[in-house]
Amino acid sequence: MSVAHSHIGPWTLDDVLALEEDSAQRVELVGGQLMMSPAPGLAHQRASHRLHNLLQQAAETVGAEVEVFEAINIIVPDGLLIPDLALVDAAAAREAVTAVAAHDVLMVVEIASPSTRVTDRKLKPALYAAAGIEHYWRIELEPAPRLLAGRRTGAGSYTDDEHLAGAVARLAEPFPITFDPGSLIRR
Repeated sequence: MSVAHSHIGPWTLDDVLALEEDSAQRVELVGGQLMMSPAPGLAHQRASHRLHNLLQQAAETVGAEVEVFEAINIIVPDGLLIPDLALVDAAAAREAVTAVAAHDVLMVVEIASPSTRVTDRKLKPALYAAAGIEHYWRIELEPAPRLLAGRRTGAGSYTDDEHLAGAVARLAEPFPITFDPGSLIRR
């Protein structure tokens, strides 16, 4: 159930983490302000589920000490973000209860939806880079699926290596993984 939040003054991390879980929307915190987005649509969920499985398999193949999570709370210097997928240090994940610190996150993935496209392209990459998260992937589903795989630069942003649907993406980082971005949404 979606609930309007009445609150006086800026929101804190503790305020947001104390909210009841709401499967109808994601509630994030940036600069003391709430950012809310609706639950993702079916194409988005299909892509997230498939990419989760691909990342999990690739991590297991190389013995990476990470866990793959969907919609996990990540504490960043300016608040709390909820990426679609995150690769988290396995030891840190075992200790976490409601959120993980950005320094324990190896990679985040955002799947751009109509309601989050601007946030996923502009705001979140800057916040993730400032938090020190090394890898940022963005999946664009429209007009055709594509992956923009980025690695953090010294300037606090990400490079964008573009991989289009119909072409196999062969990525070496954060560990070897090969897939066609178009396979994320095919029925």
